[in-house]
Amino acid sequence: MRPSATGDSSLFRAVIRTPMTQPLPLEILFGIYLGVLTGMFPALVSWGLGFLFKYVTGVSIPAFGVVVLALALAGINGGLLALNDPAVLASGYRVIIALIVVLMLSLYAHAKGDAMGSSVPKRLSLKRLRDRTLASDVIERVGSRGEVRIEVVGEVVDMEGYPPLSDDLRAQINASEWRLPADLPISELETRFAERLRTELDLVDVSVDIDERGRATVVAAPPLSGISKRVPVGERAVSLDAFVPTGLARGDEVIVFAGEREIPGTVIAVKSSLKREERTAADGGTPTEEPAPPSPAPSATGGEGRVTVAVSRTKVSELLDAGRTKVIVRARGTRREFELVSMLRQAGKRFRKMTVRSGSEIAETTIGRVDVPETHVVVLAIKRPDGFLVAPRGNTELRVGDELFVVGKRDQLDAFEEAVA
Repeated sequence: MRPSATGDSSLFRAVIRTPMTQPLPLEILFGIYLGVLTGMFPALVSWGLGFLFKYVTGVSIPAFGVVVLALALAGINGGLLALNDPAVLASGYRVIIALIVVLMLSLYAHAKGDAMGSSVPKRLSLKRLRDRTLASDVIERVGSRGEVRIEVVGEVVDMEGYPPLSDDLRAQINASEWRLPADLPISELETRFAERLRTELDLVDVSVDIDERGRATVVAAPPLSGISKRVPVGERAVSLDAFVPTGLARGDEVIVFAGEREIPGTVIAVKSSLKREERTAADGGTPTEEPAPPSPAPSATGGEGRVTVAVSRTKVSELLDAGRTKVIVRARGTRREFELVSMLRQAGKRFRKMTVRSGSEIAETTIGRVDVPETHVVVLAIKRPDGFLVAPRGNTELRVGDELFVVGKRDQLDAFEEAVA
């Protein structure tokens, strides 16, 4: 007897709903496929959380937490992909293998994120990212060291808020030959080049940007007529009539002999009464018809002249009461001292001046007991109202208002400066 059409239809539906058992190798492949498909998103989240927790807090997420989070995200991802269909999850083998694959992917991604979070430097800054070096083909060998010729490209731009530069000053900045050591990072080259422009051309302010080819763009402000910006804080300017040494220039450190007293000071302006042509003739030479080109740093030609010196305000009355004065130039340092500073810079060390503020962690603490994590700096000197303490010992107490001159690496100096402030 033939079955009815209704019985055939019910039998077909029952066959379709019955789970089909596949061979074990196919079940394993199907389980791996489902695990990879649903485990990519949990693995990505596990990597991100592992990296952030380790980088920010220094703590690793427990493995149990990673497992729970991965299973929850895998379930959500599988639901969004419609993988919870009974036809897909017909066999328990494929489900177990898929879960194992999800957990393996998540734990592996978390371990990699945790390792990356512990290896990435904690103090990233634009300045550190810009500590790139020059291209090797622009470095010139001069003796045992390399130098680079800084070329000013384009027009020297006027700095906003200051008067415009003169045409002669722009041409001097562009045409002059500027050479600096080539073994420094570009950020240090920019600092040194800006300092040279500011010192030699008496510019009020300078901003410099140098690329890997040694090409510099300059934004500058011209010299101002006043001398108030050249006088250090706490000092006063005094003008003296004296016999001016040849070559005396602004910024030189001098000793002024006023009677029996010796008063140190810094030259902020100088003018000689002897003209360059007269000095040439006095030296036995022949004066030239064409005037000599101006020096980048204005200096005295020698002879009787007038010097403006910045001195301590307590010494002003002594200079004003003195009659005839004599000026002697002090040496700024020896070659060995500059070589020492260069060696420290090549080793990654930097110098910085800091002031101990009220409420600082290290105030009223001796140098030997200063405890700042991950900081290894050396206090070279301490400036106080009564003078300098050079190479202070470990039992020296740090007071509020002390100016500390320290040396160390940049990240160590940053950490120490936070404690000082």
